[in-house]
Amino acid sequence: MMRRPRFLSLLLLPALVACGTPQEQCIGAATRDIRTLDRLITEERATLARGYGYETRQIMHHEWQRCDDWVPGTPPRMCFEPVWDTVKRPVAIDPAAEQRKLDGLLARRAALMAGAEPAIAACKAKYPE
Repeated sequence: MMRRPRFLSLLLLPALVACGTPQEQCIGAATRDIRTLDRLITEERATLARGYGYETRQIMHHEWQRCDDWVPGTPPRMCFEPVWDTVKRPVAIDPAAEQRKLDGLLARRAALMAGAEPAIAACKAKYPE
């Protein structure tokens, strides 16, 4: 019986560590939009370096699958069910438009960073480590 609580605590440990310290949580909340912009900036730079972008689409096709109303002990009933797949395909880009988009993202990031610096300092003052 003693092993079970110890085992459960080992399972919960990574979840608790992932939460972060109060300071990290505060800084994370203050910089959430900046992290989103960083991801978008990385994507734009990759698109410009590649010379083309990607378009994602949902495509439906049908597959034979066991029906939901199948009862164990009876022969399986098969149904022709729709299945959705996400596909990426390359698309042409306008490099000038992509560069303008990147420039706008970089300008927005700089503006957000200027506003986030006092919030980060406040988090560090409120939750010293």
